[in-house]
Amino acid sequence: MTNIHSDKLLILDFGAQYTQLIARRIRELGVYCEIWAWDHDPAEIAAFGARGIILSGGPESTTLEQAPRAPQAVFDAGVPILGICYGMQTLAAQLGGATEASDAREFGHAQVDIVGPSRLFDGLTDHAGGHTLDVWMSHGDHVATAPPGFVVTGRTARIPVAVMEDEERRWYGVQFHPEVTHTKRGGALLKRFATEICGCATLWTAANIIDDQIARVREQVGDDHVLLGLSGGVDSSVVAALLHRAIGDRLTCVFVDTGLLRWQEGDQVMAMFAAEAESGGMGIKVIRVNAADRYFTALEGVADPEAKRKIIGGLFVEIFDAESEKLIAAGGDVKWLAQGTIYPDVIESAGSKTGKAHVIKSHHNVGGLPTHMKLKLVEPLRELFKDEVRRIGIALGLPRAMVYRHPFPGPGLGVRILGEVKPEYAELLAKADAIFIDELRKADLYDKTSQAFAVFLPVKSVGVVGDARAYEWVIALRAVETVDFMTAHWAHLPYDFLGKVSNRIINELRGISRVVYDISGKPPATIEWE
Repeated sequence: MTNIHSDKLLILDFGAQYTQLIARRIRELGVYCEIWAWDHDPAEIAAFGARGIILSGGPESTTLEQAPRAPQAVFDAGVPILGICYGMQTLAAQLGGATEASDAREFGHAQVDIVGPSRLFDGLTDHAGGHTLDVWMSHGDHVATAPPGFVVTGRTARIPVAVMEDEERRWYGVQFHPEVTHTKRGGALLKRFATEICGCATLWTAANIIDDQIARVREQVGDDHVLLGLSGGVDSSVVAALLHRAIGDRLTCVFVDTGLLRWQEGDQVMAMFAAEAESGGMGIKVIRVNAADRYFTALEGVADPEAKRKIIGGLFVEIFDAESEKLIAAGGDVKWLAQGTIYPDVIESAGSKTGKAHVIKSHHNVGGLPTHMKLKLVEPLRELFKDEVRRIGIALGLPRAMVYRHPFPGPGLGVRILGEVKPEYAELLAKADAIFIDELRKADLYDKTSQAFAVFLPVKSVGVVGDARAYEWVIALRAVETVDFMTAHWAHLPYDFLGKVSNRIINELRGISRVVYDISGKPPATIEWE
């Protein structure tokens, strides 16, 4: 079988917001790569066997004595190096060049003039007959003098060294960000570095990843049985499809229907996964636990968002544990627990070997199981970004409408019902949300928004329904556009469309007399209301 990890790049992260985007762009080219902290163990860097190393951008200044530096192992590896933004500056500072602080920070569109023969940019200009590139800058400092051995091949009106190249050692630096779409030829530049300069074969494809993971899962679990908590979300659904293909009926899924899911989602999950192939399903062994009454009882009188989250999460673990114990007690040879951990979870939980790099957060899927659970862990998506998970899902035969569905919070409607959660509130909200999503799809607006949903407001508003005065609940609609979910703009949906959604919700749902649209950005607001 093809070793899809044999040709790989290593990205050393100096703390840039775009680092994961670099990795995604490289992988989109079909080349495997990993992200490690800049201060990762040099011995592991040397042993990794990368065909090339990329140094990311970062927020620090190379003009400061304690600034992060690339370890010597990077230069000793004898492979091509590409420094991006801060990565270029630290190359210059460490190899005998000079950097300096700019008078003003440069952020946004810029033009780079290619001023000499360039391996990186030969034939990659943006303007006919010229030698100019349209790029995206985001920096304060810049390289004032290139190090010995480097030739300056690009500059802008503001900085003297925008591109520097040492063709003999195959070391390169660019001040701009080729990974963002604003740099028009950025993808071509990264492809040239990865495939031509580093010589990587493009083996990282959906089909190869599936074959590789199936082989690895079979080797890992042997003849044992595997348990999976199936939520109906993208990650757990793709894990279910992948494991079913790998080990067949030795996979058992537990689906906990909390009563806080999307409208009729429980039935949809069972139809997709548990039904036999002749009925349109996948024939996976799924245990459905109808736990809505337990959830609503546990949530009675609880209005605090964090308290609701803890109750919902804790009850899920309790129910899942009980079901796994039943399976084991019944003689099931269950020894593995599958989780939908994906690569960003791993990156964010890893921190750095020396502790000098900042640990962003500890993720709930990473770091092992509760001590009382004696199951070993299998995580077949651990190497994949979310967009790769979606592509794998499509290749495994999952419906596109499910794989590319908008994010849904772990606590479900429990945090989209403001205040106390009651069964009647959950039913109204699920139906209102379904109407909103249905109309977005009909109007071809669903894929143009990043996330859209309804929120139940625990306030009553006066309305007139028929000829009678009504005093009924309020639904808020929320739709946002975002690239990374760190910041977001409210979606400018057409007035006619919003009017149609409002009319449907009020006319079809007894108990709702008013619909409002949330026009808050993030920041200052969050995307979810709780």
